[in-house]
Amino acid sequence: MNAPIQLWYWPTPNGWKVSIALEEMGLAYEVRPVNIGVGEQFEPAFQAISPNGRMPAIVDPDGPGGAPISIFESGAILQYLGNKSGLFYPTDARARVEVDQWLFWQVGGLGPMAGQTHHFRQYAPAMIKDQRQIAYGVRRYTNETHRLYGVMDRRLRDRDYLAGDYSIADMAAWPWILPSLQGQDVAEFPRLAAWLERVGARPAVRAGRAVLEDRRGNAGGSGKAAEAARAILFGQRARPA
Repeated sequence: MNAPIQLWYWPTPNGWKVSIALEEMGLAYEVRPVNIGVGEQFEPAFQAISPNGRMPAIVDPDGPGGAPISIFESGAILQYLGNKSGLFYPTDARARVEVDQWLFWQVGGLGPMAGQTHHFRQYAPAMIKDQRQIAYGVRRYTNETHRLYGVMDRRLRDRDYLAGDYSIADMAAWPWILPSLQGQDVAEFPRLAAWLERVGARPAVRAGRAVLEDRRGNAGGSGKAAEAARAILFGQRARPA
């Protein structure tokens, strides 16, 4: 029996992408927590796997040719897992292009823009005393996230999933649709709302979303612990020695 895939992970939208995929594909895995709120992403052992110091990352002991392989960047991980399992990542060239373009759209657009929206709406108010300094960021990223929600809503006009059949593109995008945290009214996007519910009802999505959920902190809150977590998350400092 092959050793399980190591999932270096913390419960965030980017982490959920990979835990959902592993659950959907039925691949054995073990979780290696990377607590980004205390700076574990800066540890040399983790950065040997993820040079950018970001989770998620995986180590597959049974990689190509039977040799171990480590992979960072969630989009690359999803492609690798899809290839390994033969699931949710089509082999037909045209179908694969459909999946790839929406996967890259999420990685290059939805994730970064929604992440900035979340930052300016949830974290920045606790970090900057003069709220006028964050007003532009709130407007800029909230509006762009609204536009991206609209892109998805139009895409779903004549299909149930982003690339036709359910795929890694849906697994990548679903964790980033967080309307209440991003200042969006999902009722404006009825097809997106239906997709959000449709994907979220899948047992493997619920299971992947629940991994380490009890350890998820609140860096947007008040108090010394939240303040220290923000200093690590956004100041890019390792935890004190």
